[in-house]
Amino acid sequence: MTEIWFYHLTTRPLESALPVLLERVLKAEARAVVMAGSEARVAELDAHLWTFDPNSWLPHGTAKAGEAADQPIWLTTEDENPNGSDYLYLTDGAETARPDAYKRVSLVFDGRDDVATQTAREHWKAFREAGHDLAYWKQNETGRWEKAG
Repeated sequence: MTEIWFYHLTTRPLESALPVLLERVLKAEARAVVMAGSEARVAELDAHLWTFDPNSWLPHGTAKAGEAADQPIWLTTEDENPNGSDYLYLTDGAETARPDAYKRVSLVFDGRDDVATQTAREHWKAFREAGHDLAYWKQNETGRWEKAG
């Protein structure tokens, strides 16, 4: 059964947290899909992942660039897995109808947004009822992840 991990952003935004999570995927020699809520957000994340740290490199692609099968990280708005990923990161309220297509699905949500927090709670309940293994991670005051619950 697919693991479902919830990442509760409290101190740092997605733009700070996502690169750290994706670096872990690459370090494990794995692949990831990042599903965003809009094409504009995909474009923002695409630009950000190239420039967030001059000492880091996160190879990735989008539909605009093409070559999905060659990309270790794929940014999209579609519920797709064109690069054979084991990991899916859902951002900006994006949802998947196919969680079982992945080893792990991670919902990354902004805890300062009441709607996002309520939606995450609803997803937690639905995934728990479906029998998935759940984990909850929350940022501490320094922005590092701590497993809670």
